Parts: sequence; structure tokens; C-alpha cells
Amino acid sequence: MAQDETGTDVVISPTGWVAEQARLYEESGGTEGTTIPGPMSAPCLLLDYQGRHSGKWRRTVLIYDRDGDDYLIVASKGGADQHPEWYLNLEVNPDVRLRVETERFAARAETLSQEEKARVWPHLVEIFAPYADYQKKTERDIPVVRLTRIKG
Repeated sequence: MAQDETGTDVVISPTGWVAEQARLYEESGGTEGTTIPGPMSAPCLLLDYQGRHSGKWRRTVLIYDRDGDDYLIVASKGGADQHPEWYLNLEVNPDVRLRVETERFAARAETLSQEEKARVWPHLVEIFAPYADYQKKTERDIPVVRLTRIKG
């Protein structure tokens, strides 16, 4: 369990490497842990989202891309046939909090239309090549989510 900048308890992902990277990212104030471990070195952000059943805030680490001022994340779950839990939660509770490097801010999540996804997908695959294989592994259409900063 961690706390965000407002003192709210946040449950960190139980997945080992994700939990370790989320802690490093947050404890360093966004100066470390900002890329996925390994040779691909894709940029990562911290996503805090609210559980659709529990109402608890949860945190995970996700690869991202930029689209103008917005951030894009991919609900790939490694090509599994089910959506990741974080995505199911965003469908119910689209208001989220992000840490992108040293900056923390609130954002709103929205799944891209097929046309928008087709436009951004090639660049997402450039950033993280396994996305193409993940889509081939499943009949599920892997969603791409736009995160738009909430002004205020």
C-alpha cells in the first residue's frame, strides 16, 4: 500500500516487477523507473485508477505514447483473451491520476474509436513492437485509451 500526493491510500499492482517499478518511479519523484526494464526501453507512466467494485485506488505501470497533449495507453494484457482489470475499471470510473516522469496530474480516460486507433497504432507498435504480436494472439480487439489532462 502506498499513498498519493493527497494522502489517499493506493494499492500497488501485485505483479512483482510492476510493483517494484511503481515504487521506484513514485519514490524517486519520477526521476527513475520511467522506462520498462529490458532492451526495448519504452516510456512508462504511473496510472492511478479507482476500482469498479471496491472503490479503492490502485496503481499500475503502463507504456505510453503521446498524441498532441494527450497520452495513449494500450490495454494489451500480453495478448490475453480478456481485457486487463485496469481497463475494466476505467470503463466505469474514467477519472484517473497520472505520474509522467516528475509531473502528477488528473486526467480522463476514453477508449479510441476504430478510426483513431488505426491512426495511432503504427506508432504504438514502433514504441513497443510486441503489441503487433499481442493483437495476433487474440480475437479481442485490443483497446487504445486516450488520457486527457483535466485542466484546473
